[in-house]
Order: sequence, then C-alpha cells, then structure tokens
Amino acid sequence: MTLPAAAPLISVVVPVRNEAPNIAPLVAEIRAALAGVAHEIVYVDDGSTDTTGEELVRAGVRWLRHQRSCGQSAAVITGVKAARGHWIATLDGDGQNDPADIPRLLARAETDGGAILIAGHRVNRKDTAVKRFSSRIANRVRAWLLKDATPDTGCGLKLFPRALFLDLPHFDHMHRYLPALVLRQGGRVVSEPVNHRPRTRGVSNYGTLDRLAVAFMDLIGVAWLQRRWKRPVVETSSEA
Repeated sequence: MTLPAAAPLISVVVPVRNEAPNIAPLVAEIRAALAGVAHEIVYVDDGSTDTTGEELVRAGVRWLRHQRSCGQSAAVITGVKAARGHWIATLDGDGQNDPADIPRLLARAETDGGAILIAGHRVNRKDTAVKRFSSRIANRVRAWLLKDATPDTGCGLKLFPRALFLDLPHFDHMHRYLPALVLRQGGRVVSEPVNHRPRTRGVSNYGTLDRLAVAFMDLIGVAWLQRRWKRPVVETSSEA
C-alpha cells in the first residue's frame, strides 16, 4: 500500500482496555519524547467499560474502538492497519513502558534499515516476583522451541516497519511471538535494553494463570507455522 506524501515518520500504536487514568499522562509522555519528529499517536480501545473513551477524546489523539474486547493482538492489528507512518512503535497502555526509549529504537531501526524488528528488553523489570519468574520460564521454553533468540518477547515496546507487520500471519496472541514471526518472514530481530516502570494507576487486565492457560497451544501453533513455510529465494528476469 502506498502511503500518502504527508504520512508521519512513525506511528505510536497503543492498545488499551480500561486504562482511563493512564491515558492523559502517557499521551503527554509520548508527545514529549517525539517532539520534533513527525509522528502520530493511534490508540485502540479494546472494548473498555470504564471512561477510557472519554479520556481519549480529551487527549485529542486518533483512536478506534472495538465494540467488544477482542484481545491485545487484535487491538494492535487494528491500530497498525489504521496507522499512516512508515515505522510503527507499540506501547502497553499501562504506563510501564517508557516512551522516552522510542527515539533510540527508531534511530537504531533507521540505521540498520530493511525488514527489522527492534524488540525492547526489560532488563530491570518492575513487576511482582511471581510475574518475573513465570516470564523467565516462559521465555526459556519459547526460545528453546522457536529459536527466536529474543530474551524478552513479552515487552510491549517494539518498533518495526508497518509493511513488515502487515505481511505477518495474524492471530490471537500473535503480539507475544513477533520475533519468531519476523524471522519466519526473513526479517531480522534486534533486542535493545529499555526502561521499565511499576504500574502506578489502574489494574492489570492480565494474570499469570491467564497467560499460562494459552501459552502451550500458542507455542505449538507458532512452531507449526515455522515448519510449514519455506521462504523462497526469488530471481527475476531482466525485463521484470
């Protein structure tokens, strides 16, 4: 798809569900971090039942809304499809990802270029001990099975070309497997250390058991996708 000439350099896509108190502070941080950079902010309200919608209107950002909750991956997909920037940065809407890291990830992406995913790595996580332990085990199992060589696929802060994402297979929970899917597509994955902050407003929409309940089937499904695809090496004629 050809983007319009006035398209921003980067679109920041933020999926949210019931994050009303976090909207205004996070929008302010994103705008401050990208001051001087042609950007847009695209929020996707995944069926919130609080005042998230009203807060988005007050914040003056682009937003879309799912009539009912369809999950974080569906919200990310909706946001990327609606975005106009060449580069996409995704952020969790709870304020734990730091928008100040986006310019550094963008600079790395522009320097390396091509089909690349810059994946945030939360080296000093500010989550509960249970969440950190479960994530550590899940990352090890995932890395062993999928060979994605990424220490922290669960970090919501990622940056990639919009066109690359649109070429990936889309399914529920795909946002947790972007490194493996990008590698499958022939792209490159680079992990960058990023800041991580404790949640100070609102309540998490996810629990440890919620993730564990679906992780096994997701892993098997992504492993199947990897093994059922042979990436062609394309040659063209001189007339092509």
